[in-house]
Amino acid sequence: MTPLAVPTCLVLVRHGESVGNIAATRAERERALRVDVATRDADTPLSERGREQARALGTWLADLPADERPEVVWCSPYVRARQTAELAMEVAGLDLPVRLDERLRDRELGVLDRLTWRGVQELHPLEAERRHHLGKMYHRPPGGESWADVALRVRSALGDLQPRDAGRRVLVVVHDAVVMLLRYVLEELTEDELMTIIRERSVRNASLTRLDRADDAWLLTAFDEVEHLAELDAPITEHEGTADTGG
Repeated sequence: MTPLAVPTCLVLVRHGESVGNIAATRAERERALRVDVATRDADTPLSERGREQARALGTWLADLPADERPEVVWCSPYVRARQTAELAMEVAGLDLPVRLDERLRDRELGVLDRLTWRGVQELHPLEAERRHHLGKMYHRPPGGESWADVALRVRSALGDLQPRDAGRRVLVVVHDAVVMLLRYVLEELTEDELMTIIRERSVRNASLTRLDRADDAWLLTAFDEVEHLAELDAPITEHEGTADTGG
């Protein structure tokens, strides 16, 4: 059988810290019901620390040997992801095609949007019960998506990305849930394996996760690495947001 034409490696980056991340963390700390963010999710920008993280990512990219630098960028169309990619490319001095793809956007929460977990329990108790019964993977809030729904669009995006950029090194700038689900799809994980990873750690802002193609399979060679931030004294931030938002 002819080997599948795919990229040589995928470097997955979660966007830098956003003002939404900060607001969600503050809301959880203050035991609030709602997250105080004025913009719609798609328009939420980076915080100043997030911009610093994006610039540090750019410095790291500039320091890579020429044969290790990305050759193309795929990116969520959400502002925080686009700003991360644009700032990183500017600092790195790389003029690369950036393919925006709405299938790489963050998970949509429907009626639970901008609610903390406390808010979900108090304002939508029946949804909280459904979430407990169905679990993270398959609970779909009204008007929103389950993690399985996001996995379906991730599979669709990969169906275009892999043949289009076969043989190239690809940088993918997305959201923490999407990073996790890219791993789920590419490594062919089970639901239990994915949930074990999620329980153990989140994906930090501007962190690097790398998968290399080897022996007709995807091999995880780095996950949630932030050494490139630490080396430049850029802030290292971990925001899980509300219970299932990602971000």
